[in-house]
Amino acid sequence: MGFLLFKLTPLLAAGAEAVTHTVPAWAKGNYFLEKFFEGGVVMYPIAAVFVVAVAVILERSVWWAVERSRRDADRLDKVYAALEQGNVQAASGLARGSKDPLVRTVWHGLNHAHASLEGALQIASGTELQRAGRFMSVLDTIITLAPLLGLLGTVTGIMAAFNAVNEGGLSPAAVSGGIGEALIATACGLGIAILTLIFFNFFNAKLARLQFELESTSHNVLLMFHSLHLKANPETADARPQPEQYAGSN
Repeated sequence: MGFLLFKLTPLLAAGAEAVTHTVPAWAKGNYFLEKFFEGGVVMYPIAAVFVVAVAVILERSVWWAVERSRRDADRLDKVYAALEQGNVQAASGLARGSKDPLVRTVWHGLNHAHASLEGALQIASGTELQRAGRFMSVLDTIITLAPLLGLLGTVTGIMAAFNAVNEGGLSPAAVSGGIGEALIATACGLGIAILTLIFFNFFNAKLARLQFELESTSHNVLLMFHSLHLKANPETADARPQPEQYAGSN
């Protein structure tokens, strides 16, 4: 691996130097395109990472907006009311077909109450959290990858500047081009990481909030079922082991 990097490093530096001084005619006049080509070959993977980050951020933003519009607090209250009255079948009917993740979790639990209500609620909650946490690992990877690519651009840019000096030219344009390439790549990598980190924390907070709501909803359903069981079997409420009485003498 070290030998491969040793062989590829001069090629990266040479390629970076060439690109630094070559801006296509069609890109001239556009500040962002000029900076892109001045940033060297590392700007291409940085641009790919940026596109992926924007795509994931837009997809998650739309998903959370749609999910928010699907919330149905009134139906959830009606399901709770039916459970409090002991009408499990009516509660299941009210929850059926809802797009609210909380109501959908309750319906899944009620549908499998004959097997394991708690297990069914846990599975349904896990499914909802998995859907909500989709692509979070991609954002996490980008937060780490983008600055590393920027650092790689810094290395290739500085190497291009030193190559220009070693060739004996000492051209200010060549040296400043290599340094400019290093700064551009670093700035773009850090900018992408900062932008992605903001949205990653934002989505993570919403995911944590959803997890809390799912756990609260599941606990409410379990408590209501326990209350119904005690009402149907009042003798079990008193069938608790009494503490043993110990008598001792000195």
